Amino acid sequence: MSAKKNNQILVIVGPTAVGKTALGITLAKQYNGEVISGDSMQIYQGMDIGTAKVADDEKENIPHHMIDIVEPSESFSVANFQAQVQEHIDAIQQRGKLPIIVGGTGLYINAILYDYQFSDQKRDLTYQEKIEKEIEVKGIEAVYQRLQTVDPAQAETIHPNNVRRVIRALEVYDRTGQTMKELQKSQSKTPIYDAVIIGLEMERSLLYQRIDQRVDLMIKKGLIDEVKYFYDNGLKDAQSMQAIGYKEFVPYFEGEYDLARAVELLKRNSRRYAKRQYTWFRNQLNVKWYAITPEKKNHVFQKISANLAGIFEDIENY
Repeated sequence: MSAKKNNQILVIVGPTAVGKTALGITLAKQYNGEVISGDSMQIYQGMDIGTAKVADDEKENIPHHMIDIVEPSESFSVANFQAQVQEHIDAIQQRGKLPIIVGGTGLYINAILYDYQFSDQKRDLTYQEKIEKEIEVKGIEAVYQRLQTVDPAQAETIHPNNVRRVIRALEVYDRTGQTMKELQKSQSKTPIYDAVIIGLEMERSLLYQRIDQRVDLMIKKGLIDEVKYFYDNGLKDAQSMQAIGYKEFVPYFEGEYDLARAVELLKRNSRRYAKRQYTWFRNQLNVKWYAITPEKKNHVFQKISANLAGIFEDIENY
């Protein structure tokens, strides 16, 4: 069942480095929109280079939301993200404008579109303290091995040093008897918005080349100093520092490997993340895909804009 006309939103998805940010701004200018970041890491203040955060001079006066809203020392769950984004959507719609969600964090996008209900809104602090004591006695490896046993798929996505997420995944299993994946599958699949979802895709070897080039540019812009600042301020185990672009440098700072290895791992992890993004969006969402290359970017953007004209004409120039 289609939602009411004034409940329309536009969602732009795709892998890292494919051009989502530029497309969001282009369409916001044409269809009187405001951009909401759908990225789980751009919420952190000061973590600019590693998250490829849009610069102020690149926004072209388009309002951007869900960027720089949390201190890097703070935790911020998908439930927190969902609630704030839905508030922004309501406010943007009330202003007679088009909410445009731009991002690549699949679970966060789904949580917004389908109003997932998350049990982490009711954290069991007693359970958390129990596991923390177990870690003190047995070490994180023993606890992580139990997660690998009960929820191997989730364990594969969590670094053993990310204690908060290890505890959370175990808590979900112990309280519900379900793995994270099973819990997500049980969520409602009835959309709460009249969402048009478009995706940008790129031939894999070309995308991987762009990812490697982006990493090299991040290094030139000062990524290492950015990460070192947070490391020096005692945040190496914070949720924010588990992000790709940050976690790879902690062992380098601690002398476990050299800078070349850290950069190599960042490129590899970024390429793997792009592959996982493709898989998620293809399996989880009804996306209209557009193939893009750097040379044909403007042409593809024009095609997308033209295809959306009949859908969002009531919002345009509201």
